[in-house]
Amino acid sequence: MNNFYDGMLTSLGIILGFFVILLSKPSQPIQSNYVILTGLGTSISMLISGISGSYLSERAEQRKGQKELKQAMGIEIEKEEEKEIYILDEKEIQKAMVVPPKNLSDKTHRKTLIRRKVREKKTKTIHEKAESFTGVIVSLVNGVSPFLGGVVAIIPFFFVVEAGLIIFCASFIIIFICIIFLGTFLGIISKESIPKNIIQMLLAFILTILITVLFLRG
Repeated sequence: MNNFYDGMLTSLGIILGFFVILLSKPSQPIQSNYVILTGLGTSISMLISGISGSYLSERAEQRKGQKELKQAMGIEIEKEEEKEIYILDEKEIQKAMVVPPKNLSDKTHRKTLIRRKVREKKTKTIHEKAESFTGVIVSLVNGVSPFLGGVVAIIPFFFVVEAGLIIFCASFIIIFICIIFLGTFLGIISKESIPKNIIQMLLAFILTILITVLFLRG
């Protein structure tokens, strides 16, 4: 849910940037496709960043936890075994099969020994498979949540070609309503004061608007 909130605030910053342009030139509406393309581009980057970053961090933590668990249980960390496979050249195979050798060059006639290292794949336990599956789910949630938060904020712009003051206000109202629902949900989950959670999230929303507008207009 925090990632969803982060995605909304990120899109809010983008919308505020165009909103300041609208305030400076009220007679010239903003092209909606500019807001949509900027918002979608940012949301997609948050999607990829959230998935990849979360997956890599989760995998690193899981590996660290597995090593610490094995060490605590007195189990040595097994290294992947390496096997050596020796393959005889064509001439040696023909000799073994009592087949007359073909016209081969002197270089090929020499006895060669090809050594290859084959690493045995280590089978994963049920616990490790469960951890891997959990890591994938967590990374998907961490990536999809900010993406949805960013897209929700720009929904009104999909319905018009040129965005005026009403469309921007509609976007702010959608973000405002989503923040109330998020604050309520977090209050229920954490068993804390719901109004307190809502007020804290709204303060960030209001501060973002005030600071962005004052900074860009200044």
